Amino acid sequence: MAVGPASVARPAPVTGRPLSLWRTVDRESVFSWLMLAPGVLFLLAFVAYPFFYGMFLSLSERRVAQPGVFVGLANFATMTQDAVFWQVTRNTFVYTIVATLLKMVGGLAMALVINQQFRGRNLARAFLLLPFIVPTVLSTVAWMWILDPTFSVINWSLLHSGLVKETFSWLGNATLAMVSIIGVNTWRGLPFYGITLLAGLQTISPDLYEAAAIDGAGVTQRFWYITLPVIKPVLIIVTMFSVIFTFSDFQLPYVLTHGGPANATHLFATYVFDIGMSAGVLGMGAAVALAMLPALAMLIVALTLYLRRE
Repeated sequence: MAVGPASVARPAPVTGRPLSLWRTVDRESVFSWLMLAPGVLFLLAFVAYPFFYGMFLSLSERRVAQPGVFVGLANFATMTQDAVFWQVTRNTFVYTIVATLLKMVGGLAMALVINQQFRGRNLARAFLLLPFIVPTVLSTVAWMWILDPTFSVINWSLLHSGLVKETFSWLGNATLAMVSIIGVNTWRGLPFYGITLLAGLQTISPDLYEAAAIDGAGVTQRFWYITLPVIKPVLIIVTMFSVIFTFSDFQLPYVLTHGGPANATHLFATYVFDIGMSAGVLGMGAAVALAMLPALAMLIVALTLYLRRE
């Protein structure tokens, strides 16, 4: 008897699948928005709203407990004619550039040292984090005693070692005060640079160094042609964050010098606080605060474009 080919059974159509798929996608999107909502609300409440309200204040003549009067760009025009504002601008750029360079060089050297194998390396790494862990105000108060003209341990050491004949007023002299706040900022920011760059160094394969050593490359050549190119993206990113933190630094210079002597250490953040909060001139204070934005924005855009090109 001839046997015919078996008939292939077709699967029954699945009913309701598009609807269930839609429900799954819809649930995922709702869950995603629920997870994002706290962060978005936080940014809107504490970043976006103060920023746009500051822009509004900068266009008005507003004092504490008084109604504001719209004046347009008058605050910015007055600000550009103020000699103290330009002194503050110069102070801020000097403070940011010098402190960032010192932290970059010192942090890279620190990372290279603690990346080596030696006894007590883990303990050394833990101690290096102390300046960054201690609250800024607390460590700055300690530095006030260290730099005190009468009880300064630095002055005592210099005087008794015979290097100087008289003590220095570290926070009473304009140049020494700027040197002091740059030094303290560098001391506090070195661990941030060092630990971050150490993480970048950990990603470099030892085989690269071994191959370079076999080819006759010295320590300097291995650093310039292996270490630096590999950690360059990390170095750019940490420099970007360091510039932002240093440019807008408030606690350290305000606690240490209050902007003195004679506005020699006033930075944008401390100057804005004195104008807006201490003097109560909210409109002018907001205008000075917004003056920081173009410089920071251009720097961040430049570093980002350079990083993308690399």
